[in-house]
Amino acid sequence: MAVVSSLTEASIIVCQLGLQPYQRVFAAMKDYTESRTDSCPDQLWLVQHPSVFTQGQAGKAEHLLMPGDIPVIKVDRGGQVTYHGPGQLVIYTLIDLKRAGLNVRELVCAIELSLKALLANYGIVAETRDKAPGVYVGADKIASLGLRIRRGRSYHGLALNVDGDLEPFQRINPCGYRGLQMTRLQDLLASGDMPSWQVLEEQLIEELVQRFAAGRGECQGGQSPQWQYRDWAY
Repeated sequence: MAVVSSLTEASIIVCQLGLQPYQRVFAAMKDYTESRTDSCPDQLWLVQHPSVFTQGQAGKAEHLLMPGDIPVIKVDRGGQVTYHGPGQLVIYTLIDLKRAGLNVRELVCAIELSLKALLANYGIVAETRDKAPGVYVGADKIASLGLRIRRGRSYHGLALNVDGDLEPFQRINPCGYRGLQMTRLQDLLASGDMPSWQVLEEQLIEELVQRFAAGRGECQGGQSPQWQYRDWAY
């Protein structure tokens, strides 16, 4: 088992999981949140998923227009329906809110501000909206946000559209909003200005860590194709 050591209370472990089935990571998030103690470090999980629709706990079936061959999974986060697929940068935020000194609204704002700051690095002016979490460029949405708070700790997180296929969003009312159009970073930058995935991930992680904690660690073994949540011990 990989053991993470020499962590301060303010440290965040960053785990790159690669392409993973949604249900596998969903189960691991819940497991970690249920089993963690006050001494367990906060974590940020970077991942991509094979194509999947996820329906929030208060989700309405009417927002699933024609999912077709893409599976629909009911989950326990807030919000309605969204899409995850390759080419989308997903980061799950496993944060102890009390230790981080954040309430739920401040956590949402920290995530949104991190996304806005990332996009500003590329000259993209992004906005947020009252009562509609996420990040928008003009009328289009580029990043979605959904959270669950359990025993004062968060899981689920954010999804930034980078260069993936946006067609599946046409099969739903994204986040429960009829006619909402999605955009992606690739459509907002010239091809020569597109950052590599490594650079993009690093920049967004740095923005999040600045707002969540003072330290940063790396998850050992997180990139293994045989990744299993229980490969980590604390």
